[in-house]
Amino acid sequence: MPDYQQMYLTMMRATEKALNILIEAQQKCEEVYLSGEETKITLLPIHRDTENDT
Repeated sequence: MPDYQQMYLTMMRATEKALNILIEAQQKCEEVYLSGEETKITLLPIHRDTENDT
């Protein structure tokens, strides 16, 4: 008979490791984003076709 407790614990440990890897990657990305220069946003004018305006 399979040892379900061992199977469960193996799966939970692997899941926890995977989540920790993802959390660490997210934190690194957040640090890169926050330490980067602020992006200048330029708004472009809207060109409208006056013949089709209602």
